[in-house]
Amino acid sequence: MTTQKKLDLVLINPANRKQIYQSLSYELAAIEPPVWAGLMATFVRKQRFSVQIIDAAAENFDPQETADYLAELNPVLTVIVVYGQQPSASTQVMPGASAIATTIKQSYPDQKVLLVGGHVAALPERSLREENADFVATGEGLYTILDLIQALKSDQPNFSKVRGLWYWENQQVKSNSSAPLLQDLKGEMPGIAWDLLPMEKYRAHNWHCFDGLQRQPYAALYTTLGCPYHCSFCCIQAPFKSGEKELGYKEITNSYRSWNPEAVISEIDLLVNKYGVRNLKIADEMFVLNPKHILGICDLIIERGYDLNMWAYARVDTVKDDMLDKLKQAGFNWLAFGIEAASDRVRDDVDKGFAKEKISQTLEKVKAAGIHIAANYIFGLPEDDLESMEATLKLAIELNTDWANFYSAMAYPGSQLYDLAVKANWRLPDTWSGYSQHSVDTLPLPTKYLSAAEVLGFRDRAFQTYFKHPNYLDMIGKKFGSKTVQHIQEMTSHKLKRQYA
Repeated sequence: MTTQKKLDLVLINPANRKQIYQSLSYELAAIEPPVWAGLMATFVRKQRFSVQIIDAAAENFDPQETADYLAELNPVLTVIVVYGQQPSASTQVMPGASAIATTIKQSYPDQKVLLVGGHVAALPERSLREENADFVATGEGLYTILDLIQALKSDQPNFSKVRGLWYWENQQVKSNSSAPLLQDLKGEMPGIAWDLLPMEKYRAHNWHCFDGLQRQPYAALYTTLGCPYHCSFCCIQAPFKSGEKELGYKEITNSYRSWNPEAVISEIDLLVNKYGVRNLKIADEMFVLNPKHILGICDLIIERGYDLNMWAYARVDTVKDDMLDKLKQAGFNWLAFGIEAASDRVRDDVDKGFAKEKISQTLEKVKAAGIHIAANYIFGLPEDDLESMEATLKLAIELNTDWANFYSAMAYPGSQLYDLAVKANWRLPDTWSGYSQHSVDTLPLPTKYLSAAEVLGFRDRAFQTYFKHPNYLDMIGKKFGSKTVQHIQEMTSHKLKRQYA
């Protein structure tokens, strides 16, 4: 193309909702704002570069529509942002990212395309070799984007100085020194560029709104980045590890950065007063951790008297008694807990060490504070057998939480479990969509005792067993009413197609 460049940067949130969620994508699954794309847009704007976001997922654009819209904008650099709706969901976004990158390069080969995100940070060289992109960023990508824009705008681009970049030179793969992690979050990346997003399109999770099922408007934001824990099945730190190393972190140390409460409340003020948001997800991998941070945010929300419906992640061993009343008063109506498995042996093997009795003790306190619970369970962890998975399902039914997510164990790129699977030559999914929990070709890990098909079949049966259980439906009816019960019954009528179960 010969038209003059109109923009410095376009960030693309790729679309492949139907492939990831099958029939659940139409009404049941959330439509999340692309938090990382919004943060990157703010960071680049602060450096006085122009930026636009194409949220192909929310707009339901196909790859060609996305490429054609990009060509109209004609930026110096296009960045496809490979992050999912939750921290471990980056890999399942890759089919959509790959399709968009291929279409862009086929239709508009002069457009320069960079891939950034958790998956490509975990597998930078493989991503560069396999995908139709000019560049790949290792690390979180912020300084890589900034350096690359500056290089592309120069008369003679020199990519060797772009921090955290993987690229081709004379048909050889090249990589540069890593970029450090961004340190001044409030000063350099104070929030999400909400004005660049189609805010009317976003929709909360169905369970988040069981109290009335009014799922829009909706937004999600980070108050912290990273997690200090080391669960072996989690890949949340993948985009941060190279930056941590550049800053001199020890290999065993995970970074954990935060925006201060004043910066967080500025975001919430904007969402409430400009966009009318009530349903809000705190997307932090581990929000309920630092009492000063949590209570500072809660106090500012309470001062304003906002009527919010929020949820956040917690651990059963990080919730303190003096937090709960403040969390509820601020509008945290839901907390999500990673229970994972009933067996201490299974949990300890994946570095999720807490006593089983701590689970029920903590959940009872949360319930007593009037906060609903979403519990997460994983079937097929390496030490799982049929007996231990049955025990996990039994525990879920006994706890009878307001919502439960049932996952199959996946060796996500960037996790310790992925490295173990590769070393042990365990079968991994043939396609990136196979890492999606809900796709047709999903392929979980086998355990030491069970095949992948046995794990997946158990997971799908467990989902139906839990959500059709009379005790659960009775509890939901008493708490949320008959319409919510009907909604759950409609949800369980969706049967996922499975290639391997």
